[in-house]
Amino acid sequence: MKRRNFIYLTGLGAAAAMLPAIPVMGNEISPERALEYIDPAAKKIMADVALNAAKSKGATYTDVRVGRYLNQFVVTREDKVENIVNTESFGIGIRVIANGCWGFAATDKLDKDSIAKASELAVSIAKENSRLQLEPVQLAPQKGYGEVSWKAPIEQNSFEVPIKEKVDLLLSVNDAAMKGGADYVNSILFMVNEQKYFASTDGSYIDQDIHRIWPTFFLTKIDKATGKFETRNALSAPSGKGYEYLNARPEDKIQTATGTLYKGRYDMLEDAKQAAVQVGEKMKAKSVEAGKYDLVLDPSHLWLTIHESCGHPTELDRVLGYEANFAGTSFLTLDKWESKKFAYGSKEVNITADKTEVGSLGAVGYDDEGVKCGKWDVIKEGVLVNYQAIRDQAHIVGLDHSQGCCYADNWSSVQFQRMANISLQPGKKPLTIADQIKNVAKGIYIVGDGSFSIDQQRYNFQFGGQLYYEIKDGKIVGMLKDVAYQANTQEFWNSCVAVCDERDYRLGGSFFDGKGQPSQSSAVSHGSATARFNNVNVINTARKI
Repeated sequence: MKRRNFIYLTGLGAAAAMLPAIPVMGNEISPERALEYIDPAAKKIMADVALNAAKSKGATYTDVRVGRYLNQFVVTREDKVENIVNTESFGIGIRVIANGCWGFAATDKLDKDSIAKASELAVSIAKENSRLQLEPVQLAPQKGYGEVSWKAPIEQNSFEVPIKEKVDLLLSVNDAAMKGGADYVNSILFMVNEQKYFASTDGSYIDQDIHRIWPTFFLTKIDKATGKFETRNALSAPSGKGYEYLNARPEDKIQTATGTLYKGRYDMLEDAKQAAVQVGEKMKAKSVEAGKYDLVLDPSHLWLTIHESCGHPTELDRVLGYEANFAGTSFLTLDKWESKKFAYGSKEVNITADKTEVGSLGAVGYDDEGVKCGKWDVIKEGVLVNYQAIRDQAHIVGLDHSQGCCYADNWSSVQFQRMANISLQPGKKPLTIADQIKNVAKGIYIVGDGSFSIDQQRYNFQFGGQLYYEIKDGKIVGMLKDVAYQANTQEFWNSCVAVCDERDYRLGGSFFDGKGQPSQSSAVSHGSATARFNNVNVINTARKI
């Protein structure tokens, strides 16, 4: 990858709004290598070697992850292919408890001797760590499932689609954008396949096949007279689907007064054509007047606000102060949960955690501790009722089981608590986007995610977007620019007065969400329907104070 594109993708481009870096882990391989099959029976043999070796050295608990992680990235700019990357990472990670303490070791040498040595090293590390541990690890009970499997319900494996077909799609997207008036455009396809095999001394042998895809583009138009420019990024949502995600059907499109939006699938070419028109409109748009507005927030925008102000602060490790990397701890301290009445939001706000939602980025059958995944309430009618916890945290909040949200981004990484799919549930009464808009006297309709900032307790924040439309007396009267809204989490979610019904419910999400040190990247979706928030402070981002 050329340096200018690496910098763009990892630090300066719009995609960097929610990701610290784009990890390309593993060795480069041919596309054909990605389609080779590894028999689960062979993985079971490796796992048993690790389990037995750890037990013989004194481990009281062991889990093993045999992981094969495949990535394919296709990167283009205007009429050129900039890079095609295929990588594979394959190895085994072994986690143990010995003397009441965790230990971990990993290896990509998969012969029996190397695996056994890695297990012995993990036990040795646990015993050394135990000399500093104040109290032993307490694991929530977990039954073994025997030999089971789970596969993402995809229709077409992205890795089976010829590279030429993907390149042709991206170049046609770029061509359409340029013909529509864009001066620059990058388009990219990210595809991931995680083949994970988990085994533990609880008696589970779990084989899983997970797929993700993210088609996106970044489009720029320049006013050559002034040198000013505007951008419009893709309104795609990264998805836990196969290549069928790019084959949008008429029923997957939502027509609004401002353009076409997408539910469940995505038409990349149509979005690029629409983006070229809209970026031209942004050049001529009126700069917003700062003040109080009612906001109508589309799911393509709201997912990121949910991620930052609902997802991260309800991670129990942040609440407890065990984790502070990538934007700190959490204001949602245990006393707020214990009170049973902390008013996180209005009664319209129902936030759930769900590791099973079909098509979501975080959907799996079992987490990386071998816990069967499910769904639970986090915020119910505006009140904080739960967090996100894993096996060694469950007892802290009085749970007798893990909630199944443990994850590691590679066989060589230690699994730890990661965000489940966190979503705002749709309203129960019939309500459309048009209904939301017609009920607003002075407001702004925001589509797409943009830059943001949030403090170290996930409380005070500022969010921008892609497209902004002024609402006057129930009608959209034109496009705005230079918009961002400011609030604190509790104030903002208590200003939520209405959420559209399930017909408008859509998923957004982050393909590369960073956490931890050393940092790890996970993928997570956030669903919502279009929601209205009253009397929110809006600033003009172009004007100096």
